[in-house]
Amino acid sequence: MSIPQSGGGPIEHHDQLAELLADGCKPKEDWRIGTEHEKFGYCKDTHQPLPYKGERSIQAVLEGLRDQFNWASVEEEGKIIGLTKGLANVSLEPGGALELSGAPVETIHQTCDEVNDHLREVKAVSDLIGVKFIGLGAAPEWSHEQMPLMPKGRYKLMNNYMEKVGTMGTAMMRRTCTVQVNLDFGSEADMVQKLRVALALQPVAAALFANSPFFEGKPNGHKSWRSRIWRDLDADRTGMLPWVFEDGMGFEAWVQYILDVPMYFVYRDGKYIDALGMSFRDFLKGKLPALPGEKPLLSDWADHLTTVFPEARIKQFIEMRGADGGPWRRLCALPAFWVGLMYDQTALDAGWDLCKNWTHEQREALRIAASVDGLQAKVDGISMHDLAREVVAISEAGLKARARPGAGGLVPDETHFLNALKESIETGQTPADELLAKYNGEWAEDLSKIYDEYSY
Repeated sequence: MSIPQSGGGPIEHHDQLAELLADGCKPKEDWRIGTEHEKFGYCKDTHQPLPYKGERSIQAVLEGLRDQFNWASVEEEGKIIGLTKGLANVSLEPGGALELSGAPVETIHQTCDEVNDHLREVKAVSDLIGVKFIGLGAAPEWSHEQMPLMPKGRYKLMNNYMEKVGTMGTAMMRRTCTVQVNLDFGSEADMVQKLRVALALQPVAAALFANSPFFEGKPNGHKSWRSRIWRDLDADRTGMLPWVFEDGMGFEAWVQYILDVPMYFVYRDGKYIDALGMSFRDFLKGKLPALPGEKPLLSDWADHLTTVFPEARIKQFIEMRGADGGPWRRLCALPAFWVGLMYDQTALDAGWDLCKNWTHEQREALRIAASVDGLQAKVDGISMHDLAREVVAISEAGLKARARPGAGGLVPDETHFLNALKESIETGQTPADELLAKYNGEWAEDLSKIYDEYSY
């Protein structure tokens, strides 16, 4: 989840809203990669989720990272709720999952080194207090009541609102984890093409990274239960955004969409002010009930941009949001998958050629089928397995064209980071398929085996 935004004075004219997004445009040589990933913490001996406070807790992990590895604390009302180091930060998801939001880097080699360093630090701290972390798309056994809400004002407000819209919002907050990548765009036209490809092909990522076949202690009938949860969360701020594929899409169209999304909060003087269900359009007129007579700052607009959760979204970059959290290799594979598609124009055009004639109904059907059947999904004659093979091949070609070496030049490009996905395509098996096979086979339906075998 995002941290409060800062900077920028009052919003004096409407054009500033789109200008904030347009300020993200960068020349290709300045495009960067920012990887984020979340993982569940639990007590090693009991397999119970971590509370916020105590000897074995989220607080203890954050303090250990701060004290042993020179992170700086982020606090809210005297409680540690995150860490920063340079351009990277560690934050808490509502139910206590730990998230690394990586620094913007130039290559997949660098982002993978960053992930590796972070997991090494987390393990060093966790081992001392009897805690472990596991990468899955959904909590395998824990109930809603077992997952404590972290002490962040934003989450308290969101929790109250989520209980009134959809049916799965609080499950998303407490019991799901993802891996995502944030990528740049060069112009408004480039943003539009990338966002369309990102939305249309997000089901492919959901299928390849499907890793949440269990919920509340048993199989749930989906390869990605996390993806299923997101389909019934809050219709105002989620989904595949069919209007993005219509004529006229651009920064201003995104602004109009965001303005119609009900607000969560306004952040003032270190506190979250309840603006649940209120209108940012009213805020622009000085008629927000929560702050009568006050008009928004650009930081308020930047905050509001973080409260929409479609399958891909734009701020001053594009976020790819469709993948389950997972094992280490896939934490590096996800940015590789999207960088290969997005950062080479030939690959981006090829990706668009694959999906440009799909209807909204087909895109939505692929999204649903991916969550249920993973690579075995089929929609209107489209085989997800075959589609994934094509998309990964395009991504691999894009990474070869980028030709960004690693390991001091010994590795010629970034294509090896796709190996985990290529293995899935060869076998037709995603992480969810592997988990289900073990559950029904050697684990003899004993889900507790998942902790020893799949923790970091």
